[in-house]
Amino acid sequence: MSNPLFGMFGGNQMQTNGFLQRLQQFKQTFTGDPKQRVQDLLNSGKISQQQYNHAVQMAQQLQKLIK
Repeated sequence: MSNPLFGMFGGNQMQTNGFLQRLQQFKQTFTGDPKQRVQDLLNSGKISQQQYNHAVQMAQQLQKLIK
């Protein structure tokens, strides 16, 4: 199974430095409260509870990487 986070940032062949650079760019352009935006997707039915839980887990993993 492919990692959806890598797919979002350009694919599995990406180097770590490239990933971190793209993550930084994403961080600079993102607006709003990320928790609220994902909660809104869940509330609207655009994502399932399982997808929501997966997004929360991914966010927790990313927090560990960028701290």
